[in-house]
Amino acid sequence: MGEPPAPDDSAGLPVCDSLDLPDRGRAFVFDLMEFGRPVRGFVLRFDGRVVGYINRCAHVPAEMDWQPGEFLDGDRREIVCAIHGATYDPRTGRCTGGPAGRGRLKPLRVAESDGKVYWYPSGEFEPVSFG
Repeated sequence: MGEPPAPDDSAGLPVCDSLDLPDRGRAFVFDLMEFGRPVRGFVLRFDGRVVGYINRCAHVPAEMDWQPGEFLDGDRREIVCAIHGATYDPRTGRCTGGPAGRGRLKPLRVAESDGKVYWYPSGEFEPVSFG
């Protein structure tokens, strides 16, 4: 995933307030477009760092949260797919167990600045357009 870009309000889109993401807590889920198709992304804080991924299991393309915004297992150490049981390292998105094998979650470029979490669209991921 690499280092997030330097926060720049003109390039990033605000997703949520920093306070909305307690460490190893509930994620913030939001809508976006992937190559013109609607998908959901999520951001969560893990060990003090904000990370973002597409809400889709690498095993079978299904949303993973077992309740809205709940992605972490009972020990709050791994992202787990509620449908297939695949587990992922929250820091890297790499599969750590289950049917996804060597798969990984699709990362989103996110950064935190001045009490806000920002998402940075790319050629693959764009904001939902209204109108």
